Amino acid sequence: MSGPKTHSWIKDLNVYSVGKSTTEYAENPVKLSANESPLGASPMAMEAYSDAAEELHRYPDPTYNDLRSALAHKYNIDPGRIVCGVGSDEILKLACRAYLSPGDEVIYVAHSFSMYPIATKSVGGVPIEVADVNYTANVDNILAVITDKTRIIFLANPNNPTGTYIPISEVERLWDNVPNNILLVLDAAYAEFVDKPDYDAGIDLVERSTNVLMTRTFSKLYGLAALRLGWGYACKEIAQTLDKVRDPFNVPSSAQVAGVGALKDKEFEKTAIAYNKKWLKWLSSELSDLGLVIIPSETNFILIKFKEGNIKASAANDYLLKNGYILRYYSGEDLDDCLRLTVGTEPQNQQVIALFKEFMEA
Repeated sequence: MSGPKTHSWIKDLNVYSVGKSTTEYAENPVKLSANESPLGASPMAMEAYSDAAEELHRYPDPTYNDLRSALAHKYNIDPGRIVCGVGSDEILKLACRAYLSPGDEVIYVAHSFSMYPIATKSVGGVPIEVADVNYTANVDNILAVITDKTRIIFLANPNNPTGTYIPISEVERLWDNVPNNILLVLDAAYAEFVDKPDYDAGIDLVERSTNVLMTRTFSKLYGLAALRLGWGYACKEIAQTLDKVRDPFNVPSSAQVAGVGALKDKEFEKTAIAYNKKWLKWLSSELSDLGLVIIPSETNFILIKFKEGNIKASAANDYLLKNGYILRYYSGEDLDDCLRLTVGTEPQNQQVIALFKEFMEA
């Protein structure tokens, strides 16, 4: 006797592959595989989160008014055009639920966030992967595959897991050539780390458009990964549409108040940005000196490519694991000649470089 049958696209859906967090070689390994904050969370966010324990018996504010107001104040944007979710992942999924029907196409760039095809397939959409150029999104490649079935374009800028970005002029060129019935999603999860004059996360473009959604997260710079808090900004029609398909009370009170606290903590934000800039540069230089290929990064991680290919990358991954250090190894994901290294604490950064030196010189 057979049970209930799901949709064919659900049956064949892949589950998001998370990075390793344990190794048999160490009881307390150093995890540099998930792009987590090496400085922990904002102290003001932690204080607000702790205080929220007294109200655990209350349902959250369903409209997350204080959080939207805090975001609006920080970025000088309209709170009525903000939607919040359980991480920016949920905003991406809401976009697919709201704007895709089975058979509709979604474009995304190779070597980018693997949630794009997963979110697409979860509602019966068809993911269309386009090639990147030097691990960077290419606007012409995206435009070349647009059809009358295209409904969404996902663009991670900066990109994960490569760390590269495209300038706002290229984003504008993409938008100028995309039909208005296609939703352009600018995934700016790492925007706070970018220090380039030609970069923009997309707020101004959202203000001028009716088909652009920018998504952001509190997981990276603010160190609130455990709370799964993200937000999006779009025209009012898109924001209201996403609001209709989200779950009620989707953002817990503790996450809401922690987010408000993080946004107020300007000193932590300044410190975290400066820290990342210093150590991203140092790690990149040290790894380059070892003869490794470093993909230029504007994030809090580095994609390291081994000239000898996947055999060397796999061996390096094993060596690091045996010494208690976990990096992200994309075995079987067309990046199996690479390792991704998250910026860690100062001792962790120094030790991981020492391990790389030992491995490369062996």
